[in-house]
Amino acid sequence: MINKEIKICTRCVMDTTASNIHFDEQGRCNYCTNFIEKYNHDSKTKPSELEKLVEKIKKDGKNKEYDCIVGVSGGVDSSYVLYLVKQLGLRPLATHMDNGWDTELAANNIANLVRKLDVDLYTHVIDWEEYKDLMKSFFKADVIDIELLYDNALHGVNYRHARKYGVNYILSGNNVATEGIVIPKNWNWMKYDGKNIRAIQNKFGSLKIKSFPLISLKQYLYFEHIRNIKRYAILDYIDFKKQDALDLLIKDFNYKPYPYKHYESVFTRFYQSYILPIKFGVDKRKAHLSSLIASGQMTRIEALAILKEPPYNQRLLEEDIDYFIKKMDWTKADFEAYLKKPEIAHNEYASDIKLYHKLQEFNRKRQLKK
Repeated sequence: MINKEIKICTRCVMDTTASNIHFDEQGRCNYCTNFIEKYNHDSKTKPSELEKLVEKIKKDGKNKEYDCIVGVSGGVDSSYVLYLVKQLGLRPLATHMDNGWDTELAANNIANLVRKLDVDLYTHVIDWEEYKDLMKSFFKADVIDIELLYDNALHGVNYRHARKYGVNYILSGNNVATEGIVIPKNWNWMKYDGKNIRAIQNKFGSLKIKSFPLISLKQYLYFEHIRNIKRYAILDYIDFKKQDALDLLIKDFNYKPYPYKHYESVFTRFYQSYILPIKFGVDKRKAHLSSLIASGQMTRIEALAILKEPPYNQRLLEEDIDYFIKKMDWTKADFEAYLKKPEIAHNEYASDIKLYHKLQEFNRKRQLKK
């Protein structure tokens, strides 16, 4: 990474490592400004819509085994969604994607939750050898979003199960209150880009994609617009406070918390806390903490103090490095060589990103006409 002076927002903790960031006269960035505008609008309109949404889900799901799909990772947000939908009288099927990197803590959290809530759980276990080969291809490609593999497969599992059970609603843990700061375009990639996954695997992989539940952008459009399967961020319909949700989960479900967001996966914590900062110069904690600042759940001073602390303690880092290298059949020299290689953009390989951007622009213009 080229060293250059980094400018940080005076209101949140986003900085110039994020693409397309700019600041007003007070030094406040466009990321938190856009977030606050959206958050204030949604907080006034969405709660009144929750009852209507729940009634619609119940009506459409009448006489079906389930009326909604809830993907659970073991993290706070998705766990609270499962609790919430049961409180609302819905009949969810919980789905989980096991890509071989789950922590024991995540498995226990999910088990406690579904048992006490009396919810059916479907766990999709990906063939490890195939998944490992896909991961190796992404490492060889030097693209930033290695987690595209997990996120894409999770969407694929959820949409296919919705179709299987005739369910029209996927209720996710995504929410504005804790994730409202848009992840900068240079920090990740479009999650429905199955074309990109295939292109990278065809170029670098040794195995064909067979069991991996890949979903393409065109398949996503089919599920959304032909099969009418919709995703809803249901936590946006309530006054969601992350700490309150965590306290409830601990009290009622013996939930064990993680030190940072998305640490329910060994690879995710290793990727976000070590690979991203070291190879790509990206610290995703800045976006997560900025969302909490902008929604009034954390002070900027508290966030800056957290960012001064390393995301790992040294012992856990060493354990994760050893575990990662062994699980990937690498050597330390292999890993060190990977970290030194420059980043290559995802769209250097075949991708549906141009089509995705055209669809975004079309939807933006359509919304303006309403």
